[in-house]
Amino acid sequence: MNLYLRYFDAEGIVGSAQEAFDFLFPLPGMQLDESFIPDLQEYIDSPLPYPKRYKVRPRVYFIVIKTNATTVEEFKANGKRLQEAAEQKAAKYGDRPMPPKPESSLVIKLNADLPGWYEARVSFKRVIQDPSTGKFRYQDTLFRAHVKAHSPADCYARVLDHLRRRDDVDARSQFPSIKGKNFSFEYLGTELPQ
Repeated sequence: MNLYLRYFDAEGIVGSAQEAFDFLFPLPGMQLDESFIPDLQEYIDSPLPYPKRYKVRPRVYFIVIKTNATTVEEFKANGKRLQEAAEQKAAKYGDRPMPPKPESSLVIKLNADLPGWYEARVSFKRVIQDPSTGKFRYQDTLFRAHVKAHSPADCYARVLDHLRRRDDVDARSQFPSIKGKNFSFEYLGTELPQ
């Protein structure tokens, strides 16, 4: 694995953290010390494929990109091929918008127009004050309710609206996403069972 480095007009391909330090240190305005080498080595050893920016001074950075290229020309040729592929994909659709992604079955299920009664269950992080210390902490809390709603999404919105308006629920409490595992519902029908 090699590294592509760029700082303003200076760019190069290096094979190790020490070579990167040797390449960057003499550049004008560069302010590096030996602590840079272990940090860069950690980035090299990580599985992350993303580029990394290092701050030189306020609003001035240099960039490091992992690559298999051995020369700057090879690196740029690879980038050019990726850009051409993206341009070909855009040209295929012309001025037309790209086709929309199909909605997931969960989104369709949550927005289905199905008026009636629901049994909703929400597990949320409730802010509670510890009486012995006076400090606040989060506590997992399960809230269950029968809710009359037009859809599962409407049921979720009504439950959260109710919880947010309650005096015994702190505004700092954290509520789950509608798509998460901490919200579930069951459709009970148009009449509430006894």
